[in-house]
Amino acid sequence: MLRAVESLPPAVALRASFVAYPLVNALHILSLGLLVATVALMDLRVLGNFSRFDAHPFVDAFRPLALWAFAGAAATGLALFSIRASEYAFNPAFQVKLALIVLAGLNLALTLRAGRRRAASLGEGFSGAERLSAAVSLMLWPAILVAGRFIGFV
Repeated sequence: MLRAVESLPPAVALRASFVAYPLVNALHILSLGLLVATVALMDLRVLGNFSRFDAHPFVDAFRPLALWAFAGAAATGLALFSIRASEYAFNPAFQVKLALIVLAGLNLALTLRAGRRRAASLGEGFSGAERLSAAVSLMLWPAILVAGRFIGFV
């Protein structure tokens, strides 16, 4: 199945192009940078930094940008994966990166759930669960970046 992914026309074209691969790779890095920056800003605000900005509007303003950045990183990541799927699928650093992304997704789901509970109780600040989730997120996303950088070296 992984070889079939590698033989898909977009993967073949990406592998063969002198220009496309570096551009997709650059877009992946740009998307990841934007994602980590926006997530870090939101997490830091939840943890009490940037207190001169209203907390919930601050986080709400960055969330769509983070989601778009994640979508860009996922799309470009899938494209990059497709050119060496059979190699990357068994790369320990790639596996760690995927596991960390799953953990970050679960962390986000728990954050959103805690936020709905807080909103239902008309709480104004962030709950302890939301603050814990922000702290975990601040550790997960840099770890995802590091795991990604190790893919080419493992």
